[in-house]
Amino acid sequence: MTTPADQAAFYPDVLAEGSLAAVLQAAADVDGLSVPVAVSESNPLYGATVASNVPCRNRLTVSAYTWKRRWSIRGEESCQGMELIGGNTDDVAQIVRAAQAWHGGTELTEIRRTAPFVHLAGRFEVPDHDPAQLAESEWQHLRTRAAEADAPEFQALIEAAYREPALRALYPFTSMWTLRFSTCTRPGLADLGLFLDAHRGGRYTLSNSLLDGTILGEAAKAQDLVSVAVHHLPSHLGPVTSGASAP
Repeated sequence: MTTPADQAAFYPDVLAEGSLAAVLQAAADVDGLSVPVAVSESNPLYGATVASNVPCRNRLTVSAYTWKRRWSIRGEESCQGMELIGGNTDDVAQIVRAAQAWHGGTELTEIRRTAPFVHLAGRFEVPDHDPAQLAESEWQHLRTRAAEADAPEFQALIEAAYREPALRALYPFTSMWTLRFSTCTRPGLADLGLFLDAHRGGRYTLSNSLLDGTILGEAAKAQDLVSVAVHHLPSHLGPVTSGASAP
């Protein structure tokens, strides 16, 4: 647990100003940036938010680490609350540059160029909340995540599934690195009950449950397991629908 002494050591400026928002606002003013920083009501010393002018973006949240001087950011899309950008830094100037870009509607890739500490989740913005585009955005997130992970088997599985039209047309999600599929977007996922796992050493399995399920198929290649998964798909699946209307 962080003590007042820790706060004084890590964040003397925040304590002096009374809130993280005040420190961020002061840094923005120094750089001549228009950033409407709001105080976190629950924890003003460790949190702040910045609203966006773009309707499909939620507020950018800024959170302080409790064990050292460092801050993290998270920017979400408004339809499902999924992360578009993240990152952490000890540079307040970088934080306010990212916040100003988020607020002003700057393209995600340009936010990354403006503030290099920013990490792109791989998702793209879908202003009209089209379910098919939200599914494609989630696929791009999983592909980005797999490419960045030290898990070649998992990446092979994601790429193989993405190349298969029947699976690519579904909404993908993961639980504990297990690939799963839904017929609708978040928040009301409709799980198809297929669980694809990539194991170290190049072994791939398909089961009907996340833990201790019945093995429906096993293969030495990701593409072969994907073919087995397609065989187990329900017939007459329609296009992905909006999870906001799901029961």
